[in-house]
Amino acid sequence: MTDGTGSLLFDDLVQPFQIESKAAQGRFVRLGRSVDSVLTAHDYPEPVAALLGEVQALAALIAGGFKYEGVLSVQVKGEGPVTLLVADVASDGAMRGYAQYDADRMAALEAAGPDASSTAPVPRLLGGGYLAFTIDQGGERQRYQGVVQLEGATLSECAHAYLRQSVQIDAAINLAVGRVRAGPGGETWRAGALMVQRTAESGKTQLQSGEARDPWAEDAWRRAVVLMKSCSRDELLDQRLNPNDLLFRLFHEDGVRVFEPSALEMRCRCSRGRVETVLRAFPRTEIESMKVDGRVTVTCEFCNAEYGFDEEQLARLWQD
Repeated sequence: MTDGTGSLLFDDLVQPFQIESKAAQGRFVRLGRSVDSVLTAHDYPEPVAALLGEVQALAALIAGGFKYEGVLSVQVKGEGPVTLLVADVASDGAMRGYAQYDADRMAALEAAGPDASSTAPVPRLLGGGYLAFTIDQGGERQRYQGVVQLEGATLSECAHAYLRQSVQIDAAINLAVGRVRAGPGGETWRAGALMVQRTAESGKTQLQSGEARDPWAEDAWRRAVVLMKSCSRDELLDQRLNPNDLLFRLFHEDGVRVFEPSALEMRCRCSRGRVETVLRAFPRTEIESMKVDGRVTVTCEFCNAEYGFDEEQLARLWQD
């Protein structure tokens, strides 16, 4: 992919890799248009948009570690100014997301100063609540869900708790979201994420009582985490930095092997047909109460697309 000037871009992908020492494997995620499209579809306050961007990057990281046919979703439910964050990734790479927040409480928080929401965003913006990961493969296949309480200053810390408690793996995550310059006078949202997880070869996550880890494997794992955390925000977000070059820069001393990346894009699954199916499920009396000037308008929470139905179109729903 190029930016129109012939310069290569390395965006909207999940890049799996493994450290040659076999101490860790991981995934690198970089989001460009796929995150900017979601965050600019709504007029979110900047702290809310940044937090939703993190949820998108987190969803892509976790999705890259599962083999599934369907949708993996990440939901963050909060009791603070931000009440809900949702992002999902379909098995074909389609991404979407949205946020719900209390406008009055957000305005009060932002009035307190820029540091009020940037420091420890989870307790300040979300407060108490939970983080849930769900894989829905549809049909009769079993639906998987893991839920953890929001305990930590950042979403990365909350995700660590999920991975250790629900999936039983040791992992570390480095997340970055922000606006960057895009041409003269313009800015665009970008997100990047890097994750390493302990491999089976480097030692079990759950140890029996009195069982000791291999000291060599422990040192190799700690080094992988330190190197991962040394990746800067600018490196995570830089659209011109080849992911392979970044991974080599970080892990070349131990060696790193990359595998086939997977592509991501913002693509909502809403459609007029799906909206019609939802409307048919409501009692007709309730649909009548939704009318404004003789029309019912349904707005997609994800992409903000509007679907309007006049009297004739509504009547046809029940005729069909």
